[in-house]
Amino acid sequence: METNPEHSKENKLEKIIDIIIRLGMLFLIFFWCFSILKPFILVLIWAIVIAVALYPIYLSSIKLFRGRTKTPVVLITILLLSLIIVPSFLVTESLYEGIRYLTDTYQSGKPIIPPPNEVTANWPSFAQPIVEIWQHASDNLQETVIQYADQITVVGTWILGALAEIGKGILQFNVSIIIAGFLLAFSEDLKVISSKIFVKLAGERGDHFASITVTTIQNVVKGFLGVAAIQAVMAGIGFFVAGVPFAGLWSVACLVLAVIQIGIGPIAIPIAIYMFSVSDTTTAILLSIWLLVTLLIDNVLKPILLGKNAPVPMLVVFLGAIGGFMLSGFLGLFLGAVVLTIGYKLCLAWLETEN
Repeated sequence: METNPEHSKENKLEKIIDIIIRLGMLFLIFFWCFSILKPFILVLIWAIVIAVALYPIYLSSIKLFRGRTKTPVVLITILLLSLIIVPSFLVTESLYEGIRYLTDTYQSGKPIIPPPNEVTANWPSFAQPIVEIWQHASDNLQETVIQYADQITVVGTWILGALAEIGKGILQFNVSIIIAGFLLAFSEDLKVISSKIFVKLAGERGDHFASITVTTIQNVVKGFLGVAAIQAVMAGIGFFVAGVPFAGLWSVACLVLAVIQIGIGPIAIPIAIYMFSVSDTTTAILLSIWLLVTLLIDNVLKPILLGKNAPVPMLVVFLGAIGGFMLSGFLGLFLGAVVLTIGYKLCLAWLETEN
């Protein structure tokens, strides 16, 4: 029995059209779902990162509470929210107190910027231009503002934009923590689903790539973001105790610099020098020692938290943090470092696989 060629062509054409329609509908559904979730993508991804990073702690907490699963989730969520909300409140209060101080000082006729004291006379010659600008600003702030109006406008605009991004990022952090709590509560089911996704994408090596992803997330959060947070908290404690003006804002700046692996030095060193000029010697010395310990502590904490895991180049973390911040704001500062590091690790694992 011979097959009609024209009938065979019609069947093939119908199958092709059928496949195109199915793919089109599938693409439309996925695109629609993505459009709906787009405003929450960063929050959801960061929630997944938090949940993965905290999963070992969650398992230990279950053992501590004798098999209870809901209580550890609630306690972990409340603890994380408090770790975000309390520093946020301190930063806001610091900003408010700083603005009120500037207003009261201006109304009383006192110089808003305290003049440099006799200690600055012994500073090296290359620092004298800084002292001169400082003295000029203290004597006549209005004239100094007019003289450096363009620079102050640029810096002021950037600071206001950064503050807005930080406020938005803190809100996103809180939402991510709440979502991460729900993810931890259903972690066993989600582990099965994520494993199936990796197997579907990478075949037999899916479990291996899943293990690399989980390990990388935990290492980056502990060894880089965790150490950065510890340094920022330590620096903030020193600033608040020593009475440094705008202590909360300097603490946030330290956190940003620590995350991008520059370190808190560009903030801590000038503040220590400033305190020697405007504060008593004992306070300035104690603050300098505390900040020095904070500067060096990452050399101790990173090897402990990273353990024997393969190191991640600092350039990868730096580019991830900077790129994430430029792309997605304050939350991207943290998420970018994690995502780019995962990509780096998965790329290395893929290159090592045999054809």
